Amino acid sequence: MKPVTIYTTAWCPYCHRAKALLNAKSVPFEEIDVTMDRKLRDEMEQKAGRHTVPQIWIGETHVGGSDDLHALERAGRLDAMLAG
Repeated sequence: MKPVTIYTTAWCPYCHRAKALLNAKSVPFEEIDVTMDRKLRDEMEQKAGRHTVPQIWIGETHVGGSDDLHALERAGRLDAMLAG
C-alpha cells in the first residue's frame, strides 16, 4: 500500500471527513497538523500550491482535499491508487 500523507488543522471539518474515510478503509496515514505551525503550513502550500486543508498525498501523487478524496472513492478509483 502506498503511504498516505494528510496535512490538517484541529478545527477543520473537511480534515475530519477525510481522516474518517481513510480510517473506515483501514488506511494508515501520516497526519501533519499545521494548526499552529507556520513553517509546516508554508511547506504544505509550497508542495500543494493551495492554502486550504486538508491536502492529501497518496505516494507522490497530490490528490487534493477531502472532496477530491471522496470523489475518487465514489468513482471506484481510490483503492487502486492506494494499492499502486
